[in-house]
Amino acid sequence: MNIIITGGSGMVGKGMKKYYPNATYISSKEYDLTDQEDVRNMIRYHKPDVIIHLAARVGGILANIEQPSDYYDDNVLMNTILINESRKVGVERFVAVLSTCIYPDILLEGNYPMKEEVMHDGAPTPTNFSYGYAKRSMAVQIDACNKQYGTNYQYLIPCNLYGFGDKAGDNAHFIGALMEKVHNAKINGDDHIMLWGTGFPLRQFMLTDDFCQIIYKCVEENVYESMNVAIEENLTIRQMVKIALKAMDAEHLEIKFDSTKPDGQYRKDVSIEKLKKQFPDWSATTLEDGIKKTYHEQYKS
Repeated sequence: MNIIITGGSGMVGKGMKKYYPNATYISSKEYDLTDQEDVRNMIRYHKPDVIIHLAARVGGILANIEQPSDYYDDNVLMNTILINESRKVGVERFVAVLSTCIYPDILLEGNYPMKEEVMHDGAPTPTNFSYGYAKRSMAVQIDACNKQYGTNYQYLIPCNLYGFGDKAGDNAHFIGALMEKVHNAKINGDDHIMLWGTGFPLRQFMLTDDFCQIIYKCVEENVYESMNVAIEENLTIRQMVKIALKAMDAEHLEIKFDSTKPDGQYRKDVSIEKLKKQFPDWSATTLEDGIKKTYHEQYKS
């Protein structure tokens, strides 16, 4: 198969090179995926059988709050153009990566963990509102494309991810930013770390390599169903920080929270019922083991 993977320089893109070393990895320096002509040229030149669409404009809470229009426009444009152009030239497989930010901000207690069917039962969280709607729109587009044109396009909805090669600074995912903060505190001889919010929100965090495995298995085993991909652990931020400190040999650090800063969505844990039916023998890496592995790869290798 001739495979294109967009977002090739991102965390998941880097992780996919283990599974598809011979794929073509597309970065924003090569093609502007928000430009229709650039996308057409990319598809014409590479003639893919499969497109794994990882590229997105992503960032932390602060970036999403300050630049909502940019996050909506860029993501809607690249997703819409890429899917349409792929369909028009007959790309056989299209696997898109969404985010649990697509799910409603708040549901009744009995609706957790969230199944794929509740996607439209409320608006996304305010802190990621435009990004969440842009990603949700891609699910709508793929479902509509399959219905009208008989394509076998698919989207996967991962929980929060972490792993080797995550961004640093303000745009890092939470676990990546936490590990950087803990590592710097150890180097500087600090006695504490400061984190945003209250520490009470619940999150699922999955090792990037686990998610890459599922993408690979879907393509190789001809699994077309769209579904959540997550770890079953659903922990508070405080619990995750304690696990990280233990995994990084930094339990001496005191944990402080700045409650004047936003928490983000309180909970958004998702059901992996569909995933387990498709891949009953697959299991995710525990958070402690995943952080240990990432810490040694990122800071000690």
